[in-house]
Amino acid sequence: MFGRGWTKDDRFLIRLLIIFGLGYLAYRVVRSWMATQFLDKQQTKNQKPQPIEDIMIKDPYCGAYFPQRQGETLRYDGQDLFFCSKECRDKFIKEKQA
Repeated sequence: MFGRGWTKDDRFLIRLLIIFGLGYLAYRVVRSWMATQFLDKQQTKNQKPQPIEDIMIKDPYCGAYFPQRQGETLRYDGQDLFFCSKECRDKFIKEKQA
């Protein structure tokens, strides 16, 4: 059978290894549970919700559509204009100066 050829010391070491293995497994389970319960709540308390600015807008120079949050901004005649790239913004400025 399973433990016939083993000495008393061998069986003790095997039991000790199993106990340590189960203890470590329990430690990991408790640690991950505590991380999800306490750390996530603490992080959300400190952070303010950010407004979602993922609307598609049209570049006034080239006419391309892009997400507003990825655009380059320019204040022109009291309005905020959004451009798809710095190049389009710079071309728009040069065109309006000419």
